[in-house]
Amino acid sequence: MPEINKDLVKYVAGLARLAFDETELEDFTNKFKNILNYVEKLGELNVEDVSPTYHPMPVNYAMREDIVKKSLDVERALLNAPDRKDDFFRVPKVVD
Repeated sequence: MPEINKDLVKYVAGLARLAFDETELEDFTNKFKNILNYVEKLGELNVEDVSPTYHPMPVNYAMREDIVKKSLDVERALLNAPDRKDDFFRVPKVVD
């Protein structure tokens, strides 16, 4: 594991588009070191006889039978569309 220092924290913060002042940088560096030390300590646990847990609670999926049905025709689907062009919904541009 690389040494956790201010330069590494600045680099990672830059990738995440975060900005820290000097006090925050010092505080975050120390907290980050503590977190990674704790995670490293967890690696010392003997989990050889422990089965993997993928979800904390049992997951029961409510599945329904897949039934093929006739879908809406285009005219009916677009019947109440506030704005349309040919066979499509028109919506405002959301990406510049």
